[in-house]
Amino acid sequence: MFLGLDLGTSGLRAVLVDGDGAVIGSAEADHDVAHPLPGWSEQTPSDWIASCRRAMDSLRAAHGPALAATRAIGLSGHMHGATLLDANDEVLRPCILWNDTRSAPQAKELDTTPRVRELSGNIVFPGFTAPKLLWVDENEPEIFARIAKVLLPKDYLRLWLTGEHVAEMSDAAGTTWLDVGARDWSDALLDAGHMRRDQMPDLVEGTDASGALRDELRSEWGMSNPVIVAGGGGDNAAAACGVGCLQEGEGFVSLGTSGVLLAARESFAPAPETAVHTFCHAVPGKWYQMGVTLAATDCLNWLARTLGSTPRALASALPDKIDEPSDVLFLPYLSGERTPHNDAAMRGAFVGLDIATTPEALTRAVMEGVCFSQRDSLQALRATGAQLDTLLAIGGGTRSRFWLESLATALNLPLQIPADGEFGAAMGAARLGMAATGLAPNDIMTRPAIAETIEPRADLTEQFETRYGRYRALYPSIKAALT
Repeated sequence: MFLGLDLGTSGLRAVLVDGDGAVIGSAEADHDVAHPLPGWSEQTPSDWIASCRRAMDSLRAAHGPALAATRAIGLSGHMHGATLLDANDEVLRPCILWNDTRSAPQAKELDTTPRVRELSGNIVFPGFTAPKLLWVDENEPEIFARIAKVLLPKDYLRLWLTGEHVAEMSDAAGTTWLDVGARDWSDALLDAGHMRRDQMPDLVEGTDASGALRDELRSEWGMSNPVIVAGGGGDNAAAACGVGCLQEGEGFVSLGTSGVLLAARESFAPAPETAVHTFCHAVPGKWYQMGVTLAATDCLNWLARTLGSTPRALASALPDKIDEPSDVLFLPYLSGERTPHNDAAMRGAFVGLDIATTPEALTRAVMEGVCFSQRDSLQALRATGAQLDTLLAIGGGTRSRFWLESLATALNLPLQIPADGEFGAAMGAARLGMAATGLAPNDIMTRPAIAETIEPRADLTEQFETRYGRYRALYPSIKAALT
């Protein structure tokens, strides 16, 4: 048996699979996000451990004998979070998360430092780890002075599981401290970020062993034999492993809390000017590129809260079939934006509201706005040379047929919908655990069965194209109104 642990922003998911990759059982446990000030987003690392304990207790209660046969654990987690530890591995402050924008000034300064983009392969976004540490240096110097190690969220969970300070390439690539082409910490980047190599964890590939599960936890979870803990991957790299997205020309679009459009790449080919992320894959010798929309289904969550409804109720009020685009346009920049604008200060907007505008019209505009933001990411990826003729569609937003058909038409690409099953980051983590025992990644990281393909609506692509042009033109106008 193999276990995948996916540490998400809102909870932890555990998936237990057998040697053929079939799911035996799964469990989830939630945890909270704190927003102490506007633009701030933090979590208490001990909450991640508590979530892991609850999920594992549930899994053992339902599948104890199978769990006992676990050979390896793979880890996945939300990227960029700054978990700061002192010399005794005590947490110094709450973890600053990926969607925290307080370090925008520090990111801008670091981004203009010579060789930073060249070595890291990326624009320095405010959500990345290095600018967070510069913010701590400037605003909490007494804490900065005590930092012995900086760990990414899933790697703090690894420390609890194994006692080891280890990171892997795909997650480390989002810190701005890694030479992404060379797959190693960069002394030049560390120096630019006021950090030292001894403050960094050891590096392994995602398919390598990073340590062994502590005996205390093996006993607690009823595991009789030694258990390997694999390097694992950042959430999007792990998701790519979960859907078998490893080769050039393969990609997926994810409608989750954030939106991601990802393309696997065979070589390191950064294009920071596009605001596309270029990161190491969780599999050795491979990379991936992605465009990121900071708020995707989170926009629908916001609208539901505002209207006193639920996301499910709003989505259910729309038909399965789309027609011409809405008269109302929505810019989904509720948390700022990454691709293609790299603008932490930008905010969302409705344009074209009428006294007769209904909740259904607002819902439709929100979904279409997220689709157009994904089109921005597709355009940016194509500018790097990525060739994508079709995409897998994953994430909670894909439960809405209206959203899927809108997305296929806005992208003008067929979307393949996986058959029911487990194929996300937790499955990818489990597969990385399998690889750490010596199984070949290409043999185990296969693509899921496809239930159906959603084709673009050829009769509406021209209208969507026109609407996308109007959407694109709004950014500078709204930006000017906010400054």
